[in-house]
Amino acid sequence: MNIVMIGSGNVAAVLGRKLKAAGHTIVQLYSRNASAASELAYELDSESTNYKSMIQKNADLYIIAVDDRSIDDVADDLRVPGKIVVHTAASVPMDILKNVSEHYGVLYPLQSLSKDIGTITEIPLFVDGIDAYTKSRLQSLAASISREQVGVAGDDHRAKLHVAAVVVNNFTNHLYQLAAEYCNKEGLDFKLLQPLIEETAMRLRQHSPSEALTGPAVRHDKETIEKHLEILNTHPKLRNIYLLMTESIQQP
Repeated sequence: MNIVMIGSGNVAAVLGRKLKAAGHTIVQLYSRNASAASELAYELDSESTNYKSMIQKNADLYIIAVDDRSIDDVADDLRVPGKIVVHTAASVPMDILKNVSEHYGVLYPLQSLSKDIGTITEIPLFVDGIDAYTKSRLQSLAASISREQVGVAGDDHRAKLHVAAVVVNNFTNHLYQLAAEYCNKEGLDFKLLQPLIEETAMRLRQHSPSEALTGPAVRHDKETIEKHLEILNTHPKLRNIYLLMTESIQQP
């Protein structure tokens, strides 16, 4: 497919690379950031523009890969009748694109994407479309760039998936952040925890989270919990989360 990519951030970069590698052509890349657009377009063997009025109108597909709050701004000015146009957001309704084209939908990557990471191999993709034609074309496109699951997910389904994604990704990363700050203040090397982090994640490929759960809260080991809370007296933020997590684990 001939594709116009709208955006130059993490999602645009990773999807653009995947699409190019799969044999699709990025015919143009638009971004308000002219230098970022030029840099990414060069990598994707494409041309760039930072003027909305210069966006080409003859591509097969238009991917709006910008932050959620900017999708409406892009949709206000873009008109590509007869073409397929999608956004990549989890929590934005598909109908925000209804005035852009009669063939509109969503291409949602259920993955934390970063343009600075060399290769991201596992990207489950969920699509939706206003009609059977749009859904079919998007499913074929998704299958060409993802070795993982490709599925259909409407607005409500995507929003619920996003809640779970925030918990397992953003919240766990925040716990890593708090643990790293704790280690730094206590003169410990956070990198010593890396094998434990990786093993815990890998265990979930074979076991459910409830089966993989271990620790003093599961064992109702009051003595160890009290020791930990005493150590954390000088780390009130982490102490509060330790208490909250312990209570949550022990609730029936």
